[in-house]
Amino acid sequence: MRKRLVIPALVAITVLALTGCVNNATTTGAATTAAAIGVDSAAVALLPADIAKSGVLSIGIDATYPPNEFKDANGNPIGWDVEIANGVAAKLGLKPEYQVAQFANIIPSVVGNKVNIGVSSFTDTVEREAQVDFVNYYEAGIMWASAAGKTVDPNNACGLKVAVQATTYEDTDEVPAKSAACVAAGKAPIEKTQFDTQDAATNAVALGQVDALSADSPVTMAAIANTNGKLQAAGVSFDVAPYGIAVSKTGGLGKAIQAALQSMIDDGSYMAILDNWGVGDGAIKTITINAAAKG
Repeated sequence: MRKRLVIPALVAITVLALTGCVNNATTTGAATTAAAIGVDSAAVALLPADIAKSGVLSIGIDATYPPNEFKDANGNPIGWDVEIANGVAAKLGLKPEYQVAQFANIIPSVVGNKVNIGVSSFTDTVEREAQVDFVNYYEAGIMWASAAGKTVDPNNACGLKVAVQATTYEDTDEVPAKSAACVAAGKAPIEKTQFDTQDAATNAVALGQVDALSADSPVTMAAIANTNGKLQAAGVSFDVAPYGIAVSKTGGLGKAIQAALQSMIDDGSYMAILDNWGVGDGAIKTITINAAAKG
């Protein structure tokens, strides 16, 4: 069982009942550790020549998934995933430059060489590996949440309305599979309700518009912690799977990213970032590529 998420110095996200919105302009007093992370010459040597020459690591991100990646009061991406990406750039001697995009557009942007990498809590799946490679750096489960006082069982959710962020693993795989099992058993399907952002999905539960939400465990725990008692956990996390940084299948950048991340594990900066955000339970010791295909 994963421990409860604690986010240091994070200003609470509040549900604004009158507007129906969750304020995602949160701030954190935890400074990025990238400035203290040194260049790793072995990782730099693996960089494709064009990226090394540019001095920039361009990163596609959907900054709507707190505490992994979200926006500060000035609209800049922050979160533990962002700090990991900043650390990778530092190891490679590159400047990180973020391109905020919708989640569904990030992998196509990597494939089309519009960004070098995608960092947005991507669950590594065999289907996604058909398009890009994943440098695996974390393990997260799925966790449901319901309105406080409302009992919801993720394993017996037939006929319920469940909120998901569009194109996430919960949207494309997990909830549809549960719904199909309901239909196969002669029961009502799950009514999956898609939202463009996780904030909107969280807000729908808090306002009683849906029965529950499904999201990655760090995100669900953050939503519970930051909605002033409006949400509660619906069971425990399950279906643990790897997160991966999306990279092109050509060009060789994946090996450089893998080496940079492994260097962060070895020098302790990786674990320091995760512990600072209270998500250390998902830490791994060895960085791999395309773990889903090997599972």
